[in-house]
Amino acid sequence: MKSGIKNMAHRLLKVQDNVNTDYIISGRYKFSIQDQRELARHVFEDIEENFYKKVRKGDFLISGENFGCGSSREQAPLALKAAGIKVVIAKSFARIFYRNALNLGLCLLECNTNYIDDGDELELELDKNILKNKSKGLNIAFKPIPPMAKKILAEGGMVAYFKKHGGLELEA
Repeated sequence: MKSGIKNMAHRLLKVQDNVNTDYIISGRYKFSIQDQRELARHVFEDIEENFYKKVRKGDFLISGENFGCGSSREQAPLALKAAGIKVVIAKSFARIFYRNALNLGLCLLECNTNYIDDGDELELELDKNILKNKSKGLNIAFKPIPPMAKKILAEGGMVAYFKKHGGLELEA
């Protein structure tokens, strides 16, 4: 994953704690929608109708604690990625959501999101583990992404990584 990912966020969605996968993408679409672009049209629709129209490719999604709790459906991180979300930044993530997001190539960062508001201009420095809130002049440290996870994200997810490398590179 390239360092220095930038996001000039004109519209961020900052959601509360405990956002479950049914809020991200309703379970009623679990089997009825197979096309990722169509799935993306339903992201957060039970919270805000037509939310997908606000997302610009490369936007960051901001949340509080326990983002992605609930079911183990891969459709939740898949729908966010398909909608154009580049990175989800939260105080913490549900474990299965974290794993599914990594498998699908959606970057997740854990940090204190109290100092980020809708519309703030953010810049990510992965190599320094810093999220810059340029609107407020703040540098916010985030939990480092493990090196192997960075490699998987750089390839677009676990399947793409396996196709390119033929398996995981186990370090001694």
